[in-house]
Amino acid sequence: MRKVLLLMSGGVDSSYCAYLLQKQGYAVSGLYLKLHDKEAKHDYYLKNIEFCAQHLGIPYRVIDGREAFKKQVYDYFVESYAKGLTPNPCAMCNPEIKFKIAFEVADIEGLDFVATGHYAQIKEGRIAQGVDMSKDQSYFLFGLKPEWIARIIFPLGDKIKEELKPIALHELPWLGTLESYKDSQEICFVEHSYLDVLKKHYNTESQGVVLDTQGREVGTHKGYMQYTIGKRKGFNVKGALTPHYVVKINPQDNTIVVGDKESLATREVRALNFSLPKAYFVNGDSIDCAVKIRYRSHKAKANVHCVQEGGKEILIAHLEEPVYGVASGQALVLYDADKVLGGGFII
Repeated sequence: MRKVLLLMSGGVDSSYCAYLLQKQGYAVSGLYLKLHDKEAKHDYYLKNIEFCAQHLGIPYRVIDGREAFKKQVYDYFVESYAKGLTPNPCAMCNPEIKFKIAFEVADIEGLDFVATGHYAQIKEGRIAQGVDMSKDQSYFLFGLKPEWIARIIFPLGDKIKEELKPIALHELPWLGTLESYKDSQEICFVEHSYLDVLKKHYNTESQGVVLDTQGREVGTHKGYMQYTIGKRKGFNVKGALTPHYVVKINPQDNTIVVGDKESLATREVRALNFSLPKAYFVNGDSIDCAVKIRYRSHKAKANVHCVQEGGKEILIAHLEEPVYGVASGQALVLYDADKVLGGGFII
């Protein structure tokens, strides 16, 4: 019997994954990762996992990954905002923590596969978009190592999120008794606002100057860490009659630059390569593909080439149509139709 290690969060989705995998003939064992210090969350979800494990008759283990998570994800998150960047902690956590730990455990235990509840698929040896495009999480998985992909299973990749819970509760009525943690957020260590996290480490409320795109002083803001590219509220622009958007953040002098919507437009995006194979550029060729510049953005057609700058591989995407609100720190993810080619972090 094929053995699979399932990353379990304690929610309905991952619990239902355990059942689906069992139905497909896999011997399932669960893995819960303690990655943050919010013990109330861990208590809720571990109680759910224990409940699920008893009903399905599966073993599970708990691994404390908080030390690695703090270095690779939490510190990166905090330091990115201090540098005026907009980090993508989930895109960093998946390759550096979650899947890395899961495959280490699977290899030690002799387990064949690793499964998660992500809304994504595996097609032709690549991560691919999930059927439910409103919940597709392939963007966050662009950094996974190629050698892992043949051993990954996404049981929910062909499911529609909205339809899933009623079906799951019909097949497994006890799933309805699972508790859900109040104020659940996409980022596991952020309770309400990312600023609550930053305030523990920095003074986020240091008033600064707002500049226009010509460098003229036009107003004031509350502190540069409170802004991300594209934000249009929370700062003052003297005599403004039309909306203004943040187009640049300057941490060195605590200023932000604002402009009209067209100031956010660009046809070129540069990113530090993280996972795009060099084989695409063996002869210095460029590739035609589609790119996403953030999770909720639409894919845009682009021609991408790779250059060496200061010993680093830089991806340069030239887009057919302008995109708006490109933020340094976010991920540039390349797609061939619905399949992920790789990507990097925008600079």
